[in-house]
Amino acid sequence: MLKNRPIYPVILKVPEREKNLSGRKKVEALSALARFALEISSLKSGVNLGLLEKDENGAPIPFDGNFWSVSHKSEYVGGVTARTETGIDIEKIKPCSAALMKKIAGPQEWALSDSDGKILFFRFWTSKEAILKAEGAGISGLSRCRIVKIQGGDSLIATYEYKIREVRHHFFGDHIASVIADGSDIEWTVIEDNSYPPLIKKSPPE
Repeated sequence: MLKNRPIYPVILKVPEREKNLSGRKKVEALSALARFALEISSLKSGVNLGLLEKDENGAPIPFDGNFWSVSHKSEYVGGVTARTETGIDIEKIKPCSAALMKKIAGPQEWALSDSDGKILFFRFWTSKEAILKAEGAGISGLSRCRIVKIQGGDSLIATYEYKIREVRHHFFGDHIASVIADGSDIEWTVIEDNSYPPLIKKSPPE
């Protein structure tokens, strides 16, 4: 079955030259680097990266039957292609307020685990972000996304309306990445050596 094929999310460290940019130039550079990660993921998946477009809801449109998603933050970017709906999100683990924790998850969700609250928050947050990206729902869909089961330290089950989604996590340094798995094996690639060639000038979709 297609959903049992491995998924290859790729994470790249942002070079210093891109970190030092600002405004639109930085957005364009991070978008280009995320596309580079997406190209590596496609290569590992055995597919050629096609035209990257989004629908009216902001959800990435599949190319040749391949779904895709990117994430770009100041220190790392990521990309993933898959044969089923997918989403990826990266966040730096840092202190967060009680108000923000309350906004991201409800009491029933927090009661699923008594582990470190800060780590659990970013597991929840990146999981929901990955799912919302796959749905093209945006932050407005946050209240419809619920964590229903914790599966060890690197996996959980969530629902979005009537869909059940499995999300897998990867911790690297002080960051966490989450990707929709839905029964597939996940093979993470994190490239810390950021001596990439100059980034392309064309700005792909974020």
